[in-house]
Amino acid sequence: MAEGPQRILIVDDDPNLLMLVSEQLRDDGFEVTTARDGAEALRSLERSWPDLLIVDLMMPRIDGLTLARRVKEHADLPVIVLSAIDSGDSKASALEEVAEDYVTKPFHYPELRARIHRVLRRIGDTIPSGAIPLGPSLVLQLQRRRAIVDGRVVQLTPTECRLLYALAANMGRTVSTETLLARGWSDAEVPDPSYVWVTMRRLRQKVEVDPDHPVHLETVRGSGYRLRRVEPEDPGQRDR
Repeated sequence: MAEGPQRILIVDDDPNLLMLVSEQLRDDGFEVTTARDGAEALRSLERSWPDLLIVDLMMPRIDGLTLARRVKEHADLPVIVLSAIDSGDSKASALEEVAEDYVTKPFHYPELRARIHRVLRRIGDTIPSGAIPLGPSLVLQLQRRRAIVDGRVVQLTPTECRLLYALAANMGRTVSTETLLARGWSDAEVPDPSYVWVTMRRLRQKVEVDPDHPVHLETVRGSGYRLRRVEPEDPGQRDR
């Protein structure tokens, strides 16, 4: 993250919520911009790019989901969804497609603040802001939510990026399945390790030249997973 206060754009059609939450965030040292709908938020984004977007799902003109989708087309700006909809399916869908976290209305400000800090810490994990070259066939561009695989652009979901952020922050070291589960599905009522297994299998299909013989996304049996760089002449690349 850049030095100075972290910048947050809050988008909600409730003026009282906007005023209250923005004041609380400013008191906590954040630089805050507000918008009352998605169209106003897009105009704000044309002027400056925040570190975090907090968006209500149900809004006039451009709803929160449409806004988040448009934002994600340009870069992987982290998104926290605010919504009065407390359905598990809605949460799972939003988290999988566009959001880093989901806060159900009504909420207490300390809960929102804790989630903001958690998301910003995760996004700020010692990850280079630009491309992360992992070998001759793979470059990660996590802020743009994509990978370059053998010259092809491959789009990544927010959940896939959350796992890759955790792995890239610990390059070459094992990250436990439990840690990846917490990073990817922090709001799941009953988190299941199979979520990690399925997502890692899907990631290998996307980023490995030979998914059946992965050289970058390694399974550490009984522990978790490891992300590794491979040099062009690394024997491991030929033998796997």
